[in-house]
Amino acid sequence: MAYELSAVIAGEEVLRAAARGLPAARTAVLGQGLSLMPMTEALFHAVAGGRDRGALGFREVPGGFDRVLAGWSAGGPVAYVEAEYFGGVGEQRAAVWEGGALVLGPLHAEEGRPFPPAGSPVSRALRRLGVAARAGEDEFSAVGLHRHRTSGGWVA
Repeated sequence: MAYELSAVIAGEEVLRAAARGLPAARTAVLGQGLSLMPMTEALFHAVAGGRDRGALGFREVPGGFDRVLAGWSAGGPVAYVEAEYFGGVGEQRAAVWEGGALVLGPLHAEEGRPFPPAGSPVSRALRRLGVAARAGEDEFSAVGLHRHRTSGGWVA
């Protein structure tokens, strides 16, 4: 079974403020006071300004979007995460901005390599956003990122 996620994750108020200026932006509530803004094709084109994909080593981040994320982080920490899996094999990327600066990453876990002791890139980014996981679960599960298998599923 496949899993694909490309999204901005931040506090509900931070993302609500960010989405006000972007008609293509859609948000969904996660757990622990966070929300998610999927990087849909419409949002990509709204923020890309004609620039290509691949900023900071991410597949779905348009050039210059890191500056937008840094600006949004003035209101609170903001993460950009990507995860892609098929049949249990895949990779993750994540970065976090806070106070206008990149404070974590970009992190990348390559296909076929185990996660470091600190955890997966997405879990580390969520931890930086304040997510607390209970014994036996990771931050990914703690906020409910398993609820949808695709980025678009969050806003369908």
